Amino acid sequence: MNTLEQKYLALLQEAQRRQLPDLESIRLCFQTLSLAAAIDRDCAALLAPHGLTEGRFVLLFLLEAAGEGLAPNRLAEQAGVTRATVTGLLDGLQRDGLIERHADTADRRALRIRLTRKGRQLAGKMFAQHGRWIAGLFADLSPIERRRLATLLGKVATGIAARREKAAA
Repeated sequence: MNTLEQKYLALLQEAQRRQLPDLESIRLCFQTLSLAAAIDRDCAALLAPHGLTEGRFVLLFLLEAAGEGLAPNRLAEQAGVTRATVTGLLDGLQRDGLIERHADTADRRALRIRLTRKGRQLAGKMFAQHGRWIAGLFADLSPIERRRLATLLGKVATGIAARREKAAA
């Protein structure tokens, strides 16, 4: 049995006390949430010694992949965050010497964000470390178990999306 975070354990105990139906589904939900929180904590601990948060790491990844740099609005779109959030993340990355803001050669009013040499070095180091960490998360699962887990998670996600669409209609 996976360990539940204390808050979910308390909620599950209350659900049992109230004799709510389908306690197994409630437990599965809380297990999933507890696992996601543990993964987030581990990821944050991996990134923190390098002055990175998940948001800053994502921007480094996107900028490294872009090569020639990206406009801030494009970064926000690809990262799935607001332009204001991207601006704050970029300010911190620039303070740390990891990115530079340049005028776009095609449109001098527009900006293009590029990694500095220091940013490229950190990105390369962190991508390798992050990749090993992610691989380690699922190291105890066989390839068949990984595919089965992916299928099951996809099935849950599809059900959530269908219920959301039905509720919106």
